[in-house]
Amino acid sequence: MSELTRAERDASTGTGRQPTGGFAPLVPELDVTSIEASLHFWCDGLGFRIAYDRPAAKFAYLERQGAQLMLCQINGNWKTGALEKPFGRGINFQIATDDLDPILEDLRELDWPLFEGVSESWYRIGENQESGSREFLVQDPDGYLIRFSQSIGKRTIG
Repeated sequence: MSELTRAERDASTGTGRQPTGGFAPLVPELDVTSIEASLHFWCDGLGFRIAYDRPAAKFAYLERQGAQLMLCQINGNWKTGALEKPFGRGINFQIATDDLDPILEDLRELDWPLFEGVSESWYRIGENQESGSREFLVQDPDGYLIRFSQSIGKRTIG
């Protein structure tokens, strides 16, 4: 198939509908080298589902427990510089979940390595409170760093 123009990509036929609960106020769009490999990782490994897609444009809008992101195979739109792996250097995407264990099991089944294993972290909020989480980090096929976080509560300090 020949390369589509931007207008053709934007108007190409798709499936699905808008995300559950509508569109989030902030939705990152990640350039990816292979939409197929990325969908396999994000859907089969991390439990996201496709809300809608435009296959000819190699684009998918994903959601999971209120988290939303877009994946688009590199097409030259909005290119600000050279893309070199690992993509997304300097950023990690924290995604809240109610349970880390099913995600960890899916990643094990895919034989996908963790960037950083499960740990417990407590983050200070204001003068006398901390918020706790169980979390781990993993990189997607292009190197974007993803941090899943499961709340373990809040506590008063000092």
